[in-house]
Amino acid sequence: MMKKFLLVCCILLGISAVSRAQGGGGRMSPEDRAKNLQTQLKLNDDQTAKITAIYKAQAVKRDSIRTAANGDRDAMRSAMMPLMKETNDKVKAILTPEQQTAYQKMMDEMRARMQGGGGGGN
Repeated sequence: MMKKFLLVCCILLGISAVSRAQGGGGRMSPEDRAKNLQTQLKLNDDQTAKITAIYKAQAVKRDSIRTAANGDRDAMRSAMMPLMKETNDKVKAILTPEQQTAYQKMMDEMRARMQGGGGGGN
């Protein structure tokens, strides 16, 4: 269960970490997340549009989960994990094999940083 939670956290934080490296900050909009992937993975416009739609749908579901969980972290975590996997699977389905490899590498690196103590600090 903890590994799955760390994976979800890594994915969420990884996307934001990539955006921060590019000068972003805070929670990214679905459009910003898709543009970030467009830059990182060299997506075409059609891929970017499809991924934006996926991220928009995920944002609506994520907000519903947060509201329904009413501050219960365990409930939110158990509901978020399948949503993150579903989103990841949908994104990967749009990518070329080369992009899928690069995307997976990004996710693996983020997961490794998270498991290594949060990947930051002075």
